[in-house]
Parts: sequence; C-alpha cells; structure tokens
Amino acid sequence: MLRARITLDIEGRDMKRTNKMTVRTMLLASWLGLTAVLVSTGALAQRGSMAESGKPLAHAGQQPINNLPNPYVTERNFGTLPDGRSWGSVSAINVDIDGVHIWAGDRCGTNQCATTPDIDPIVKLDSNGRVVSQFGAGQILWPHGMDVDREGNIWIADARIANERELMMNPAAANIGSTVLKFSPEGELLMTIGTPGELGDPPTHLTDPNDVLIAPNGRIFIAETHGAQFQGEPSDETKSRITMWEPDGTYIGHFGKYGWEDGEFRSPHSLAMDSQGRLFVADRGNNRIQIFNQDGEWLDTWYQFSRISGLYIDPTNDMLYAIDSETDQNYNPGGWRKGLRVGNARNGEVLYFVAEHNCGGRGFSGMGGIGCMGEGVTADRDGNVYGGEVGVVAGVTRFVPRLID
Repeated sequence: MLRARITLDIEGRDMKRTNKMTVRTMLLASWLGLTAVLVSTGALAQRGSMAESGKPLAHAGQQPINNLPNPYVTERNFGTLPDGRSWGSVSAINVDIDGVHIWAGDRCGTNQCATTPDIDPIVKLDSNGRVVSQFGAGQILWPHGMDVDREGNIWIADARIANERELMMNPAAANIGSTVLKFSPEGELLMTIGTPGELGDPPTHLTDPNDVLIAPNGRIFIAETHGAQFQGEPSDETKSRITMWEPDGTYIGHFGKYGWEDGEFRSPHSLAMDSQGRLFVADRGNNRIQIFNQDGEWLDTWYQFSRISGLYIDPTNDMLYAIDSETDQNYNPGGWRKGLRVGNARNGEVLYFVAEHNCGGRGFSGMGGIGCMGEGVTADRDGNVYGGEVGVVAGVTRFVPRLID
C-alpha cells in the first residue's frame, strides 16, 4: 500500500497548476495580493472544473440563488482554545447530543496535525466558546468530517495520509490518516475503520474519507475520496463512493462511482440524514446534493443549494444547512456566490442566504472567487449555526438567528 505521497489540496495549502493558454492582458490585482491573468475566454478553466467539462448538464438549468433574506448575525472567531493556541483550519464540526455543546476538529493551529503530535485536535465548546474537553493528540492527521451518534460517541473522518515533508519532520505520522475513528465522549478510541497510514479498498482500507454519518439504527456511512473533484477523468485511485458498514464495523458494501450522472459522484464531500432516514450527499465536484435511501438507491438530485462543502440537517425540524466555501467561475459558473444557504430538507426550498464574508490574505477561500465562507457546518437546538473555517479564515464562525421566530 502507498504510505506517503505529495497531496494536492485546495483547503489552505499551496497548489500549482499549469495553464497552456494565450495571455492577452495582465493586471495587478492588489486586493488579492497576486497577479490576475485574463484570457479571451474570461476565467482560467482549471482541470476537473465545470468550466472545463460543462458537466453535469443539468446544472445549467438551475438559476443561482443568492438574493434571499439573511436573518442571521455573523459572529466571527467563536471559541477560545486553551494554552494560548490559535485556531487552524476547521471542517469537522458537529453539535453534541445535548444540542448545546459543539465539537470541532482543529487542524492543530495550521492545516495539519502530522507534525504536532502533542496537540489535541478535537475540542468540545460550550455555548460561550470555552473548551470543556479535548482529545486526539497523535491519533488524527487531518480531521475533515465528523458525526456524533445517539450515544454521544464522536466519529472522525481523517481524510489523508502524511506527505513526504511531514514524514521527514515526524516519521510517526506514517501510522495515522485515511481512517474513520470512533471515540467515546471522554476521548477513548473505540473503533478504527481502515488501516492507519495506508490507502486502499474495503474491508481493510479506506481512501481519503471525507465524512462519516451514523444512522439511527447504527449503520455507518463513509464518503470517499477527496481528490476526485479535481480530476477531469477517473483513474485507478478515483473511488468517489459511499461505503456502508454494520454498527460493529463489518463491511456491507458500497454504492456510487466517479461520474456526472445521477447516482455518481465527483468527491462526495459531506453527509447528512433527514427525519425520514434519507441520506443526503454533498456531491461537491458536481455542485449538487444527491439523495438516497439507506440501501444506496438514488431518489433525487438538487442543484439549488450551490457547491456544497458542508451539510447538516436538524433531525427535529428538517432544516437543512448547506455551506459553500468554494464557488468561483471555474468550479461553479453561472453567477453563484459563496455563502450559507438554509432551507427545507422535506421539499428542497431554500429559505435564507448568508453571503460570504470579507477576508484578508489572498482574499478568498477555496480555489478563487470572492470572499470567504466556512467548509463545515452544524446547528444547535436554538438554531445557532456554526461554520468551520478553512484556509485564510480559520477557526469557527457563529451565525445567530436574530430574525427567525
């Protein structure tokens, strides 16, 4: 099995691409802090983007939804870490079973925990943002997705393995990553799905798991792979599948493959389940939600929630929270904006829209576009929404519903 590789990632790490295009004009874009290259076709079509492929075709029939009421007040920098630590990137975030506390996976002050084995990446925050519990030091490399089951156990999708530079700094990092981990509320490791530090196929391995969801009956759903959204065509490592497991970790099977059609994925990035037991998949590479029953049968596809990085459904009222950290003219053309869209999981209606916030540094989250928005999302019992921020804006943002009855 492959134990080390150089990982291409858009979530806060550098990315180099070569575009063989004729440059007509170069303008200094000082607000981004970089050089903007303009070509006759407008935006640079990047590999695996919708601008390059024009697929899925159904996306073109969906009008952008950017102009809805915003009843939320945005509170940046929610939560204070212990020992003077600064927040790193956060995409793994979920409400506790008490409906009050919030669990968050901090990537150890930067965008990885491979080289900081003494830092606890998983923290539990009270309603005032104080850390009341923490765990996971040396056990998690890149916390990417999270779920909390009905018994209060915390499940973490650790979405990649260490690269060569990280292994040089900390050889022990070869033994973590590309797994789903089940922890007790006290931080005791109860189960590992996959082989830490290795990529591969079930039942023994996983490949870059993005997210994990535990159904009410205990069945485990795991979304793989992260890098597939940047591929124009599938390769041997392109999994883009949902694997299913019994509550004790026994492998059941999988559904889905790489592609643009209904029932196919280009990186299933986040998972949620409504009160009817339908599985919602944020198919980020295809800018849509796909809905399945728990046996993997396709039910519906929705494009109205944009290019979704994080997805959460409140099981008490079926409010759906979809957060878009990536939209730009390459990956989600047609006039869409980054932001948080809140709607109804029962009928697909989008009710509210919170636009992207301004950010410093390079000036955008994701691959480009305007402004920043979080990647992970959850909500507490009072309707407060929490966004896990990745890249330029780190930590957690809280959205308080001031104008919702």
